Amino acid sequence: MPGLRQLKKKAVMLLELYNTTRREIPRKKLEAIIESVIETEGYVVGSVIAVFCGDRLIHRINREFLGHDYPTDTITFRYSSGKDIDGEFYISLDVISKNAKRFKTGFENELFRVTIHSALHLAGYDDEDAGNRTFMKNKEDFYLSQLSFY
Repeated sequence: MPGLRQLKKKAVMLLELYNTTRREIPRKKLEAIIESVIETEGYVVGSVIAVFCGDRLIHRINREFLGHDYPTDTITFRYSSGKDIDGEFYISLDVISKNAKRFKTGFENELFRVTIHSALHLAGYDDEDAGNRTFMKNKEDFYLSQLSFY
């Protein structure tokens, strides 16, 4: 029987995944990846929404919120500070597909990498300069190497 602390933690945690495309995604694996990255980085999922969409939606979000007039792989918004993470991220499955071909990797591997990247952004990491990009890439590689555990 779970203790009160476990019940309390479960009651607070909210992780929602939405897929606005017709493409199948491995939902349970993606949920496990998001939770694992956030928790391993020392945070707790408060309320996290992950939206897997196409180019049109992410292009619109990128233009309206960031002033960039093109589709991108992911956009992340964090709404909280402290250990409980409240936020959302959007991932374009169209860009994931294109990048998988460009980087000569599988769709699922690229999807997992970008999902990890998004979770790292929620945990406070940024990739604004070369040093931070390298740091995040190394973290992505670490979490990808752990995928057999998910």
